Amino acid sequence: MIKKTLWLLIACAILALPQVSCRKGIEKDYPISPIPLTSVRLSDEFWAPRLETNRSVSIPFALGQSELTGRIKNFEIAGGLTSGSFCSKYPFDDSDVFKIIEGASYSLMTHPDPGLEKQLDEIIVKIAAAQEDDGYLYTARTIDPDHPPVDWVGKERWSNLSLSHELYNLGHLYEAAVAHFKATGKRNLLNVAIKSAELVAEVFGPGKLHVVPGHQEIEIGLVKLYRITGKKKYLRLAKFFLDERGNAKTRKLYGEYSQDHKPVVDQTEAVGHAVRAMYMYSGMADVSVLAGDPGYLQALDRLWEDVAFRKMYVTGGIGAAGGIEGFGPAYELPNAEAYCETCAAIAFALWNHRMFLFHGDAKYIDLLERTLYNGFLSGVGLSGDLFFYPNPLESFGQHHRSPWFSCACCPSNVVRFVPQIPGLMFAARGDSLYVNLFATCRAEFRLAGQKIGLEQQTGYPWDGEIRLTVSPELPVEFGLHIRIPGWAVGRPVPSDLYRYQEAGEAQVVIKINGEPVPADRSLGYATFRRTWKAGDTVDISLPMPVRRVVAHEAVKADVGKVALERGPIVYCAEWPDNGGQVSNLVLPDDSVLSFEKRADLLNGMTVIKGEAMGLYEGPRAGQVTIRKQALTAIPYYAWAHRGEGEMAVWLPREQKGVRPLPGPTIASRSRASASGDKAAAAVNDLWEPSSSGDHSRPYLHWWPNKGTVEWVQYDFDRILNVSGVQVYWFDDTGRGECRVPESWRVLYRIGDDWLPVSNLNPYGTEKDTFNRVRFKPVLTRGLRLEIQLQKDFSAGVLEWKVE
Repeated sequence: MIKKTLWLLIACAILALPQVSCRKGIEKDYPISPIPLTSVRLSDEFWAPRLETNRSVSIPFALGQSELTGRIKNFEIAGGLTSGSFCSKYPFDDSDVFKIIEGASYSLMTHPDPGLEKQLDEIIVKIAAAQEDDGYLYTARTIDPDHPPVDWVGKERWSNLSLSHELYNLGHLYEAAVAHFKATGKRNLLNVAIKSAELVAEVFGPGKLHVVPGHQEIEIGLVKLYRITGKKKYLRLAKFFLDERGNAKTRKLYGEYSQDHKPVVDQTEAVGHAVRAMYMYSGMADVSVLAGDPGYLQALDRLWEDVAFRKMYVTGGIGAAGGIEGFGPAYELPNAEAYCETCAAIAFALWNHRMFLFHGDAKYIDLLERTLYNGFLSGVGLSGDLFFYPNPLESFGQHHRSPWFSCACCPSNVVRFVPQIPGLMFAARGDSLYVNLFATCRAEFRLAGQKIGLEQQTGYPWDGEIRLTVSPELPVEFGLHIRIPGWAVGRPVPSDLYRYQEAGEAQVVIKINGEPVPADRSLGYATFRRTWKAGDTVDISLPMPVRRVVAHEAVKADVGKVALERGPIVYCAEWPDNGGQVSNLVLPDDSVLSFEKRADLLNGMTVIKGEAMGLYEGPRAGQVTIRKQALTAIPYYAWAHRGEGEMAVWLPREQKGVRPLPGPTIASRSRASASGDKAAAAVNDLWEPSSSGDHSRPYLHWWPNKGTVEWVQYDFDRILNVSGVQVYWFDDTGRGECRVPESWRVLYRIGDDWLPVSNLNPYGTEKDTFNRVRFKPVLTRGLRLEIQLQKDFSAGVLEWKVE
């Protein structure tokens, strides 16, 4: 009864707070405005089903996971609605709930759902209850302020902003609140956000606390609050947080990881954590146009060029370095180790959209589209409830999609991004319309003083034939800017980072009312200005041959290799379509490539077909057998839906450097397992390490365990006579906490017992080589390595051979 009364009091308090309406008349803004997602109705066979899957599967699934993992319960506990301690893992877990609310709100804008709306209201009551009287909202502290659950939280409010994510969480709260208000007209969450923002404005700013968040995001949220309320203090506060970055006069800087190594206007290279960088660049773009600071935009132009020319994968993914989830040096773009976080792809797309809104150049939409169809879409499974956190461009069978993560930023980010896709398709500037993305849809908007309908029909991305039908109320003159994708005119990206192997520009044909017409070309758009009347049609024919892509010679990981594209889709070769292996394949330059529609494969797609050469070890040492075999490549976004196995985006063009598929060995035929339920398949995958620090191939490790006794074992399918092993230790000195072990020994199985072998030479712990141990022959059904880890370090195994 007491709890029910408390809930009613909270609900009444929310309704009693001052009401806010959408404030128009912002003085400055982007010169180009996107056509809102509510004005575009997708009905195509590619994106429309994905939006529906996000609505019907991903959103309910994410809400359910937030309940199961305690993310929502944290608000209940903080608000006194129930008892307990902080019951999820990270202090930024609040943000996942906010992101899901944001995505659900976008969905409600186009697909009303009373049940979902009611569910959001119930969660918002809990969020409001968790907010402290002065507006502070951070469950990781509020639940037990004297005993924060993790060190990241800090002893006092705002005392550890480099790690606490206090302000990061609030940025996502503000974005969610604005989306929810726009979707429902309700002020319940918006009032929570405004109360929070008022507190932040009291604490931070000139003459107040001069500290910045370690993870950027509040800048974007504050800008959205400014847009909805018209309160300039929120815009000024966003600018303050940006201007304080790199300012060493008042505090110790966080460094490159958080883009806090120099003032933002002086930054020229994309460094550090990729998501943090993208959120900062997006915030800079917003503040630049709204506050009129050209220095921001000049810096953004330099940073964009650094990413587009030197630090972006062919999939549009960014962030090569897994250790920092971010950018490595220029041109350092390894494939198997590629991190390419799904969150980073989303943020990269949204930053490119902002750059387009300012510059009106199609090159930004080219990168947005590349990321959208490839680097981002790989991150969410076709079912809508399986996800990737990193999105590598090569796999040796160690990757699988997961239903959730303890750090669940990517699934919740997917939920909020997918419903925004219709809002990326069209934009307007004065009396001109931009057509940026292609999908069967209908849009309605006001332009040149009247309501205009625009229908788009196409089989994109599998078909390059597009028809636009214009339907103004009355004949009206306006400009129509149709993006001609770079891939359609022989330029895969707007830089020299990647190029097509085949020279020459394909022919794009445009017709108005059935008649071919020349078009003015400007900034990647075909532009037509005329008086349009109802029923006028524009037909665009974008050629879609299969194209080979080669990388800049400075990208060492891709030297001598080729990637495949068709239209906006990047392809990969995956094991189920290519005889169970990919790493031994060579795709010669003279192999004829074609494409084929496959309605039966992975929800329908177009695949690329060709002939490859498979390399196999011969019966004698050094002998290689070459066999011609059919090659099938599927869209990169669809990989890892049919089990774990090899995959590669980049395929060798010549035999040099390709590992012939080894013949089976005792080790490779064994079933590998390890202590701690660690996946052990890496130790018998027959890949020869280049060094103990080789991260380019799978390896077994026991991190974060240190000083423990661990094991890895082989179970044979029959009794074998064995007399030796070779072990290649994993050691990532200078990068991680794995070292060669303190000691180890070999055990063999007799019934249910494990007995030590009688070794004939010492057990070695040398780095960068196979440590070989011979022992008196034993008849056994299995071997085990028992490994003593060093006191302060973990350990790992790259490869284990049996003699």
